[in-house]
Amino acid sequence: MKMPFRLPWRATADRLAVPGPQEREPAVGAPLPHDRKAQPAGFAIVSGEGGPHWSGRSYAALARVGLMRNPVVYRAVRMIAEAAASVPWLAYEGEREMSAHPALALIARPNPRMAGPDFLEALFGHLLLSGNAYVEGLWVGGAVRELHLLRPDRVSVVVGADGWPLVYDYRVGGLLRRLPALGDGERPGLLHLTLFHPLDDHGGFPPLSAAGAALDLHNAAASWNKALLDNSARPSGALVYQPKDGGNLSPDQYERLRAELESGYGGAVNAGRPLLLEGGLDWKAMGLSPKDMDFIEAKNAAARDIALAFGVPPMLIGIPGDNTFANYQEAHRAFYRLTVVPLLTRTTARFSHWFSEIYGEALTLRPDLDQVPGLASERDALWARVGSADFLSDAEKRQAVGYSAG
Repeated sequence: MKMPFRLPWRATADRLAVPGPQEREPAVGAPLPHDRKAQPAGFAIVSGEGGPHWSGRSYAALARVGLMRNPVVYRAVRMIAEAAASVPWLAYEGEREMSAHPALALIARPNPRMAGPDFLEALFGHLLLSGNAYVEGLWVGGAVRELHLLRPDRVSVVVGADGWPLVYDYRVGGLLRRLPALGDGERPGLLHLTLFHPLDDHGGFPPLSAAGAALDLHNAAASWNKALLDNSARPSGALVYQPKDGGNLSPDQYERLRAELESGYGGAVNAGRPLLLEGGLDWKAMGLSPKDMDFIEAKNAAARDIALAFGVPPMLIGIPGDNTFANYQEAHRAFYRLTVVPLLTRTTARFSHWFSEIYGEALTLRPDLDQVPGLASERDALWARVGSADFLSDAEKRQAVGYSAG
């Protein structure tokens, strides 16, 4: 029996795509007469005439306007994703560390097209740009053999009458797949990782949305600067008609003058070309001074807001005017401690729960913080304190630094 199609309750203009009749047939599972779809939050703000114009906040808009156009966003996302993807994972059964486990093998080689760092870097990139990341386990021969990432803007949550997710719709072009939200005891459900969203029960909130105004300001400043350079770094001006005998330009004279200005003096090719004036015309330069515009400081302030939203110290990206940290090493350590480690901890915790359901055992995954270069100074200080503690036995010292007592 076909299920009636309903529009997503959080659909937006830049994300809504109404499927054709061939896409409305549920792929798997029983009919869900009371379900509704909820997509990750996204919105577009366009002001009235004369006001500011904001770019969209959907995954596609943030990816194009942010990561693919803005160097600060690109560098911040790459720094976090690469740093988090480079940290090895450890597997524990209770407090006993396991040297090998199928879950670790899957993370190291998730599928034939990707290595472990590639997979994790893409996963963290999805989280940072969308607030959501989706991992599908490929079940072959009674076990999960591969892990695949689903692009967040192609996934929507199908919510039941009780408000809990039932299935996920994965839509690519005219194809629709329905993936279970929970495991059935034999096969795992789709793994959905999210960042905290205060107004969405099932979707995550992307950090870049909080810095949307700063992103648009930074991009607009770059576009303005480029246009100014195309005009030979000269501000705009006005042609003033002041004939000796008074009067105004006729409509034909006005249109001819405007056309000559656009064709003969507009664009980068004509930058710096002198004006030839006649008949009482006078050129008056118009524009604000750099101090009035405070152009450079406004652009740097926007860049600092973007870095702040991602949790990257501006010093590490090369943004001037930020002296929060005494030196580069301190900023590097704060970046790992306050941004990378919390992201890794929440990610490994979600994978631990998911893999425990898959393998039917209590499995705990943790990041190997001893392999993090940015925390080397903290690790050296810990070893020095524990090593000088004469009241501790060797077994207690091993436990204090994170090793088993044996």
